[in-house]
Amino acid sequence: MTHMMRRRGRALAGLAIGTAAMVALAGCTTSTPETGESGDTEGTTGGTISVAQTNAATALNSSTPDTNLNTNGMVDYLMGMGTGPGSFFYVDPEFNVVPDETNGTVELVSEDPLVVTYTLDPEAVWSDGTPMTTNDLLLSWAIQSGYYDDATFDEATGEVTEGNVYFQLAGSTSGLDTTEFPEIDAEAGTLTLTYGEPFVDWNLVNLITKPAHVFAEHAGFGSAEELATFLEETPAGDPAAPAEPNEQLTALAELWNTGYNITAMPEDEGLLVSAGMWVPKDFQADDGGFISFEPNPEWRGEMQPSFDELIIRFIGDPNAQITALQNGEVHVIEPQPSADTVSAIEAFGGTLIQGAQLSYDHLDLTMNSEVFSDPAVREAFLLTIPRQQILESIVTPVDPEAEVLNSQQFVANQPQYEDAVAANGYSDFAEPDIERATELLAGATPTVSILYNTANPNRVDAFQLIQASAAEAGFNVEDAGSPDWSSLLGSGGYDASIFGWISPGVGYASLPQIWQTGGGGNYNGYSNPEVDALADESQVTIGDEERITEIMIEIDRLSREDFYGLPLFQTPGLVATNGAVDGVVYNGGQTGAIWNTWEWTLAG
Repeated sequence: MTHMMRRRGRALAGLAIGTAAMVALAGCTTSTPETGESGDTEGTTGGTISVAQTNAATALNSSTPDTNLNTNGMVDYLMGMGTGPGSFFYVDPEFNVVPDETNGTVELVSEDPLVVTYTLDPEAVWSDGTPMTTNDLLLSWAIQSGYYDDATFDEATGEVTEGNVYFQLAGSTSGLDTTEFPEIDAEAGTLTLTYGEPFVDWNLVNLITKPAHVFAEHAGFGSAEELATFLEETPAGDPAAPAEPNEQLTALAELWNTGYNITAMPEDEGLLVSAGMWVPKDFQADDGGFISFEPNPEWRGEMQPSFDELIIRFIGDPNAQITALQNGEVHVIEPQPSADTVSAIEAFGGTLIQGAQLSYDHLDLTMNSEVFSDPAVREAFLLTIPRQQILESIVTPVDPEAEVLNSQQFVANQPQYEDAVAANGYSDFAEPDIERATELLAGATPTVSILYNTANPNRVDAFQLIQASAAEAGFNVEDAGSPDWSSLLGSGGYDASIFGWISPGVGYASLPQIWQTGGGGNYNGYSNPEVDALADESQVTIGDEERITEIMIEIDRLSREDFYGLPLFQTPGLVATNGAVDGVVYNGGQTGAIWNTWEWTLAG
């Protein structure tokens, strides 16, 4: 019998396909380690390379709703958790899914029914020397499938009304929620999944996420084998007959949900266990902090780093990033682009690498907030948004050809964008219409609080421009900005939010993640039964890209009709180096410049 779960509450949403295929938050915040001897290193081996990122890392797990930040995703990537070398695949700058067979392989056994087999390499091993086994694959499946959940949900909000959801993840359980309990051959090192329905992103399901032996210890099991036996003997959750919370599942889920959220190096070294070529070495949180990595001593992959330490420094201010680059405190930066940023880098002779990002900034209205429960008020507020002015303030100085973004599904350099714009109606909000907004308010002066990242100058500019324009129609816009914006998403403490999504460039996980009732990235309480049905259809549509495009365009149109919010602009991408590092290649997806650290060398 197939176990089916589709909808999840926001904080308890499941992710069926690993971090490579869901969108991630792209925002900004940022004690610093000594740079080491990297500046004086001769030749192309050894030494330290430092990279500056705008967001501070907040966790060693990027796959929960509260930790789905791009910097956390970079940490996961370097550790081979969910994606990246060491997992079963990574995504290159051309958005190709590149298999990595260091620790195992994935084979499509059958298309109808859909059957996929994962085979571990006999020599696969975690960074602490513990061999990888099918117990690890089984744990990953248990976390991502929702198999043990027995919750029922409010159809309008996606909130849990009864029963249990154990593992919190940032996406949707679509796909893995239809699988039977896996067929396991421990001796052969294989785990086979049989799907109850077709699944569009089957090739992006990655079952190397976290080590079972670490979870077993935390949850009080004597071994990973005992944990696997427990998972096999525990029945699937039944929403028709919800049970009391399972203490052992709860203990496992607590580690996944919050155990990897860190503000300093953890005392428990089990949290640092890695499947990839890098292992965390040191960590200090907040703006001005850093996370550093050393090579995994057990790494057997063909791709090998040529240097001894990688440091990601958290520097929210682009000017501070540039100063650090110029002074040699860092070697690579990925700052928020602006005309001043570009000119300052060029002024000291830095090397610029620019390109389009699969990222966009947007304003989302909280659909279930008191002020925006009225669609007329939502429409009125959107009619005040000065999108062209925001574009000219933030993006045009960097890219004079840039235009206001008019899709929530596609960015301007994607071939489907023009068709989406022609159909969705977002261009109706090209310029503010204060007169019409005032008419819709009919004398009311609503108060609207907006959450945004106060450490991101671009978001500060956008907020201030929106605040001033909305006041002309009678809105009182309150500043709910915070450097801790990401942890506040979905909290209900604000009426609108300004932030960014960045796409991995592969897969369709974002459709249930963001747009479905209760999706893990549905932070603004959006719910439309027609959109829910379209999101479900997208996940079982295989080999028909035209139909998926139609689905995405239709969701675009419906979100516009519901006055969901507004796309603002596609984010321009910028990487810069000071000439001390060779091999840096621009990547406009989630992973950013660190996608190919095995090709980086310190210039001699």
